[in-house]
Amino acid sequence: MNILNPRLVHQIFRGIWVAIIVLLLGLALYYVTPLIYPFIFGWLIALLLNPLVNFFHFKMKLPRWLAVTLSMLLFLGAMITAITVLVANIIVELGSLAETLQDQINRWADQFNVFINSTAFQDWIERINEFFESNPKYQETVNNNLSSTAGSIADVSKHIIGYVFGTLKGFLTSLPNIATLTIIVLLATFFISKDWYQLISRYKGIFSDTIVKTTKLIRNDLQKALFGYLRAQLILVSLTALVVIIGLLVLNVNYAITIGLLTGLADLMPYLGTGAVMVPWILYVFFAQGDIYLGIGLSVLYGVIVIARQIMEPKVLASSVGLEPLATLIAMFVGLQLFGLVGLIIGPVTLLIIFAFYRARIFHDIAAYIQKGSASSD
Repeated sequence: MNILNPRLVHQIFRGIWVAIIVLLLGLALYYVTPLIYPFIFGWLIALLLNPLVNFFHFKMKLPRWLAVTLSMLLFLGAMITAITVLVANIIVELGSLAETLQDQINRWADQFNVFINSTAFQDWIERINEFFESNPKYQETVNNNLSSTAGSIADVSKHIIGYVFGTLKGFLTSLPNIATLTIIVLLATFFISKDWYQLISRYKGIFSDTIVKTTKLIRNDLQKALFGYLRAQLILVSLTALVVIIGLLVLNVNYAITIGLLTGLADLMPYLGTGAVMVPWILYVFFAQGDIYLGIGLSVLYGVIVIARQIMEPKVLASSVGLEPLATLIAMFVGLQLFGLVGLIIGPVTLLIIFAFYRARIFHDIAAYIQKGSASSD
């Protein structure tokens, strides 16, 4: 008597086979990606520049290699110009900020000297000395605690200084690697873009029409979604930075550009967002500086940023990516828990890939293969 259903047995074996293939593909991606990531970056840049290359090549009748060269020069020129302008403005404002901080430190030092030379402070010191003379055992305890605290502060300072210099050393040491990586990425971009259509033809010749068609659907979907997601984040960050810069200029706050750019970048942080910059600043202005006018202005500006973000984010994500804000929030949280800050990008990108596979009916075909032994034709 045959107890097991042969069809069920075949489905189980096909399911195990699919799981093994998925596991092997995951392991391959995990171990191979660190070896080929410069070429992945080169392919992404080539994909980004392809419309411009096609314009020079087909519209202006330039050779493909020359069209690629001009496109890359324009791309590099735009990137270098933008970075130079931003860095120049930030350096100027950071220099002014350093001078302001030095003046503030000098004022605090003067106030501290006035305080320690005041009659009230001297009377307080005399009372402490009288107390210690009357209770010598407490003096020994206080001295031990002060020594322990001083040692802890010294250890923390040593750790901070070591971390700063270690980071600087690591950055300087990595400069040759960064330069080498940049050269490899640029070369990969040039050769991939130059032979773009030849590479596509070779790919089509290797795989079947079904795989090529499915891959094209996934590529188009991912291209739209990934670039849409990056565009959405760029729009939201730029909107936040622009609102902050305009608001600070209206409030006549110094270093508006630097603060606006930093606040825009902070908008990428989960949960905190611009509050990581604005809330401590508002509290400092109210309670430390006592500037009610500036405090109210910053509070209103923060409210405008939060409201504008809440209004714009669902619309921008829906139009640019096609993802629901809740799904995006869940993906960002899961990515943050698994991979840290990098997970804020990995999470939504993974979600986009899963949705692209779903819309290309990859999961439907896998399920049909496990059940029937072949992909469904409907």
